[in-house]
Amino acid sequence: MLLMNHLSKVYRTDLVETRALSDFSIDVHEQEFVAITGPSGSGKTTFLTVAGLLEEFTSGEFRLDGVDVHGMDDRERSRLRNERIGFIFQAFNLIPDLTVAANVELPLHYRSMQRTERRRRVADALARVGLSARMGHFPSELSGGQQQRVAIARALAGSPRLLLADEPTGNLDTQMALAIIDLLEDLHRGGATIVMVTHDPDLAARAQREVHIVDGRVLNAVRPRRMALRTAASSQRGAA
Repeated sequence: MLLMNHLSKVYRTDLVETRALSDFSIDVHEQEFVAITGPSGSGKTTFLTVAGLLEEFTSGEFRLDGVDVHGMDDRERSRLRNERIGFIFQAFNLIPDLTVAANVELPLHYRSMQRTERRRRVADALARVGLSARMGHFPSELSGGQQQRVAIARALAGSPRLLLADEPTGNLDTQMALAIIDLLEDLHRGGATIVMVTHDPDLAARAQREVHIVDGRVLNAVRPRRMALRTAASSQRGAA
């Protein structure tokens, strides 16, 4: 699904060369749920932008869903990204002047998709995240958790092969964060391939596998226990 071999990403200015990723190798299989962890400045965000075809890499190999992306021009990368990748951002990135339905529909316009098909996909995606009744609302009329659900629906509407989540619960309180990670787990059980960047060890423990990055390199890849956050959720429900 997502394969990087000995990949590097170097940022250069006239005076400074910064190696954000170095000899970076990772293999994410179809229908896997992988958490990417590491300290600030470790290369997590750079990995995500390269994996999402938002930035080019300097050297190495990168295959996305079997496609070698090396040497692709901007148009080819944009098409592959639009067709196969769904993004879930920490800041939601919803357009405030558009309704929930219009926010979810927006990326589909770039596929020359007929209106009836776009509307069907929007309705299906919002139903999956439990927001069918909010289609005509604006982002300012929703809670933070609901806005993140809209962002997830927007990603799902394109039927992506891969979901990339960047700190998807970073702007949410504990209860809302639990609801969002539960939703991601449900999507994974439904067949989604998910790569989630997070600094929270409890969230990472909900993934099938954790890949820890330090100084732009994969330090280790472990399969964590998926208990911590579930226990917290059960305790909160019991106290309610």
